[in-house]
Amino acid sequence: MITAVSLFIIGLVLVVYFSEKLVEGVVGTSLSFGISAFLISVIFIGFDPENLVLGGVASYEAASGIALGTIIGSAMVAIALAFGITAIIAPMKFKSAPAGIVIVPVASVALLVLLSLDGMLTRLDGIYLLGGFFLALWYLVRLSSKGLDIEATGEVAETIEKETVPAAWKSVGMLIISLIAIIVGSELLIRGSETIIDGIGLTETVFGMTLLALLVSFEELARELPAALKGRPDISYGNVSGSVLAFFLFNAGIIALINPVPIPTEVLYFHLPVSVLTIVFISMCMLAKRVTRWSGLILVLLYTVFFVGSFFR
Repeated sequence: MITAVSLFIIGLVLVVYFSEKLVEGVVGTSLSFGISAFLISVIFIGFDPENLVLGGVASYEAASGIALGTIIGSAMVAIALAFGITAIIAPMKFKSAPAGIVIVPVASVALLVLLSLDGMLTRLDGIYLLGGFFLALWYLVRLSSKGLDIEATGEVAETIEKETVPAAWKSVGMLIISLIAIIVGSELLIRGSETIIDGIGLTETVFGMTLLALLVSFEELARELPAALKGRPDISYGNVSGSVLAFFLFNAGIIALINPVPIPTEVLYFHLPVSVLTIVFISMCMLAKRVTRWSGLILVLLYTVFFVGSFFR
């Protein structure tokens, strides 16, 4: 067990640390080749490499519970726990909330649920999910022509804001090294997880939805809270909206293309419904143009139900 925990910790550190370096490499390479910051923001909105690569490796290794955890469990950390705590500490008000931008997250999770009803995310479903992702991006670009700002979120936003852009060769090198490090880290993490799961008597799905998702994605709070405290709730909500697109469409699509992912009944009848309820609730708050402390408490409660309820399915 000690060896398994050590592998898990080393893998987690590699995945989390080099994910930021990977984003720097991707953005730096893009800027070096003349791609505009706006286009980068659109393409990589909500980009979350640690969960994407970890989910991809888990899918390849047929660890479907962990793969689903990097989609649904990690998304719930971002949209319920982190956003809820942010609202409790710094309630948010919005000048405007176009119905169009509120529809996109709801439609995204609805597509994933629809494709999951047969108990399997197939490679064809993966194509549909990626198609939905690019359709959503096209829709957002259309909204941008009417005055809606589209900004990247998370690590991508932080990297774009930096004034210095590394030389092209440095960016490409950073991208390659970071990708290799994340893949190696993901392999170590999954190897360690298998022994830990057996040792504590949990299923892959429960472990992936709860403990692993929380450890990998808790940094979302560090991104959403400072923006709200600085009077930029749009950035906090942008992180939520971008996360929904990234997790439920892009990441899920890539993971399903790598290897079809079976959907256990507990995911279909518990985890996905709670996720849908969470996104619908956030959308209602956005339409009301405010996320109060009570709303934040409800979101944290929804995450608590999601987390604790996972152990009783």
